[in-house]
Amino acid sequence: MEFLTDYAGFLLRLLSVALVIAFLLAVIASGKRKSQPGSLSVTKLNETYEAMKAELDHQLLDKKVLKQIEKEKKKQQKLEKKTQKKAYKVNEESTKKRLYVLDFDGDIKASAVETMREEITAVLSVARSQDEVVVRLESGGGMVHSYGLASSQLQRIREANIPLTICVDKVAASGGYMMACVANKIIAAPFAILGSIGVVAQIPNVHRLLDKSLIDVELHTAGRYKRTLTMLGENTDEGREKFKQDLEDTHGLFKRFVSGQRPQLNIEEIATGDTWYGSEALENKLVDEVMTSDAYLVSHYAEADVIHIAYKQPKGMAERLGLSFFSALEHKAVSWIGKVTQTRGY
Repeated sequence: MEFLTDYAGFLLRLLSVALVIAFLLAVIASGKRKSQPGSLSVTKLNETYEAMKAELDHQLLDKKVLKQIEKEKKKQQKLEKKTQKKAYKVNEESTKKRLYVLDFDGDIKASAVETMREEITAVLSVARSQDEVVVRLESGGGMVHSYGLASSQLQRIREANIPLTICVDKVAASGGYMMACVANKIIAAPFAILGSIGVVAQIPNVHRLLDKSLIDVELHTAGRYKRTLTMLGENTDEGREKFKQDLEDTHGLFKRFVSGQRPQLNIEEIATGDTWYGSEALENKLVDEVMTSDAYLVSHYAEADVIHIAYKQPKGMAERLGLSFFSALEHKAVSWIGKVTQTRGY
């Protein structure tokens, strides 16, 4: 029994070494290969909605009523096809309206902009003037330059003369609101949080701790304001004033951007860093309507094709093998422990 236990341990170690080597080789190989293009997922939300409705009808209504509903539906579909064909022959622009739905879930670095830029490029290649882009936006803000880029990506839609609607169900604050204000129309749920038109920065400083420990930190710069505040060195009043001035300048840029997009705002009253819930935001003209994104989309199902667009970037070989490695290692470890405990009678 002791021999079996030792042998099982040896096999587990051997397997671990083999997996580590395979993982390292995959990392090296993936670094040499060109990144693979992502894929675009297109989902017609009308069909999803109709499928759920049909399932409920099937469960709740009797057969006679169901047959009648099905008959009416087929009539309506035939009529729509005929209308669309005639409209297309007369004028391509008179075909059925489309709502393109994108999702943006923002972190502090606005990482989702990498997929959103691809989605916007795809939509703009086919969108017409009578169509609409709806972005379901959730973000509490983050880095200035990152959210500046995200806002610029949304401006591409406005510049193409495609109506842009931003729907906020939970939060669009700070950089999130900077994105939202680009839209032709902002819709927010009653308890969504909006605003926070302000700038914040904080830097920990451990100079006194290092000084007590007799540790010196030297910082050399070329340029008077190359570094204003530091984490390790002794900060000066001049550095603090310059740092604060930089924040004020950034805040001024933020205010000018928001007021340029939404001139109806009283920017001096709003740009205090405060936030408001959806219904209060409507009173302060931060939003145009109070409604959930679901209600807004459902209200268009009858008159438009509502299409969800999502760009998916493939995972690299290293990332995929990394997950596989830890998963396999965990599985083998659990299996081995089970065999050992069974052999020893635990």
